[in-house]
Amino acid sequence: MLTKEVRGKLVDIVGGENVKDSQQDLIVYSYDSTPDYQAIPDAVIKPRNKQDVSEIVKVCNSHGVPIVPRGSGTNLCAGTTPLEGGIVMIFNHMSEILEIDDENLTITVQPGVITLDLIEAAEAKGLFYPPDPGSMKISTIAGNILECSGGLRGLKYGVTRDYVIGLEFVMPNGDIVKTGGKLAKDVAGYDLTRLMVGSEGTLGIITEATLKLIPIPETKKTMLALYDSLEAAGNTVSKIIANRIIPATLEFLDQPTIQVVEDFAKIGLPTEAGAVLLIEQDGPAEVVERDIEKIAEICRETNAISVQIASTPEEGAALTAARRTALSALARMKPTTILEDATVPRSKIAEMVRAIEKIAKENDVQICTFGHAGDGNLHPTCMTDARDKEEMKRVEKSFEEIFKKAIELGGTITGEHGVGVMKSPYLSWKVGETGVDAMFAIKQAFDPNNIMNPGKIFAKDTRKRVVVEK
Repeated sequence: MLTKEVRGKLVDIVGGENVKDSQQDLIVYSYDSTPDYQAIPDAVIKPRNKQDVSEIVKVCNSHGVPIVPRGSGTNLCAGTTPLEGGIVMIFNHMSEILEIDDENLTITVQPGVITLDLIEAAEAKGLFYPPDPGSMKISTIAGNILECSGGLRGLKYGVTRDYVIGLEFVMPNGDIVKTGGKLAKDVAGYDLTRLMVGSEGTLGIITEATLKLIPIPETKKTMLALYDSLEAAGNTVSKIIANRIIPATLEFLDQPTIQVVEDFAKIGLPTEAGAVLLIEQDGPAEVVERDIEKIAEICRETNAISVQIASTPEEGAALTAARRTALSALARMKPTTILEDATVPRSKIAEMVRAIEKIAKENDVQICTFGHAGDGNLHPTCMTDARDKEEMKRVEKSFEEIFKKAIELGGTITGEHGVGVMKSPYLSWKVGETGVDAMFAIKQAFDPNNIMNPGKIFAKDTRKRVVVEK
């Protein structure tokens, strides 16, 4: 519980209007987008600037009050659920784009800036911020950084960490640290910028970020390739990359997902196809034209039953938008939708999808699979009902088997969603016990009082010691 003394100190820092603890406010910030995880905080606080953040953290650290930094709550691993009470910190007052630097090709922003607003601000200047997580219309940039979010353009352009070149963050003791800057090169000491990226709010609170921009691509083209089998689609992915072509987008949908997305978006997707690849290339017009023609040829050589190149930018945008609706479409099917992100080498995509189908059938659960075929990041998505406790046990068992299979194939338990609470029991499967111990040592060095987003990444219960054959 938040004592009267601590609450009073917080009010002194930010004002009474920025400390909320009504039942309504607490319920709103008690969950994120992760199904079946909810925990009530003691208060919600809205800092106005970095000095507020620093003073709040100092008070919480001295009184042992947990802090959960939160963006828009789009997290899918219960990463922003306040498991141990304390305060949820939100950044409504810190949501400004501070600068777009045309000479150094950077953008400097506060933590609460919405990702799509950042992208559009850059594009208005003829510049490009490539990371495009599915939640970009509502997620905040600090949330993207703390999860190292990916997106549809990850194959060609990389993910969030590849664009974070400078940070300002508040340590768990309240100290303010600045890292990096508008620099192409900087190897002065440990790379604290990279350490913060993907740290899931367990090491500090981001108050400012400097991000790299690139020139906006001149043009782009989109195509749709249809297949009778998963294996043929997987072969296409491998052969495209083997031909030294890196598409901007190389997305995959299995047959059950195609049906659901078409029912939702109604853009003419072929529901009878066994698998679909959505492929987009961007860049100079002559390069795009050459690459798309070569990709179309590869698709036909690898037994695509149909190859359709969008005739207009609008048609291409509609195809990409349909892919982005996959989660929304699937969420209509049942009360609870669990979206995961096991990742494997792209040469193992077909094998992994077949394994997912087998696991779902054996456990009598419904799973559709789509994802980023170009980088092997698959999203097996289970439609279920959290009220059905027996079915939820089968769902949990299914995902445990999926993670195990991904690691057997040389993959990982998460490509872009993070560890949070849901995957913490499996972290040692991927990095080993010594890897977990090394990570935990960093956590203790930064946050000895364990106030920063406690209960995340590191499982509180006994870790599941399962030997996974690679």
